[in-house]
Amino acid sequence: MLGRGLIKKAVAGSAAAAAAFVAVVALGATIYFALCLVVVPLAAAALTMLLFAVVAGVIAAVFLGSPDAEEEAYDEPEGLGGRAFALFRQRPILGTVAALAGGWIFLRNPALATMVAAAFTEKPHGRRRY
Repeated sequence: MLGRGLIKKAVAGSAAAAAAFVAVVALGATIYFALCLVVVPLAAAALTMLLFAVVAGVIAAVFLGSPDAEEEAYDEPEGLGGRAFALFRQRPILGTVAALAGGWIFLRNPALATMVAAAFTEKPHGRRRY
């Protein structure tokens, strides 16, 4: 009765997947309603979507990363963006926490976000020729 065991495993896997789906949807609703206490509902929906997108991206980066990533020689990345990317590759949980903390700071102080955006978009000042 090989077929019967296979069917039982398929039913058990389907039940586990359905339970995980319900848990993720409930977590999303909990995060949304908790954020509604702090920000307007539209912002709460956007922040909830952003959180789940970041988590999905981190999970994809961890599980779909190249298998020889550990064997590569470590070179010091240049610039803030390179260091942030290296942080996400080497320590995805720490990178996610840092990104969420930065997002929270920017949410609390929009003027700071404007200053940082201006610094990143500013062209480098080279030597002036007279």
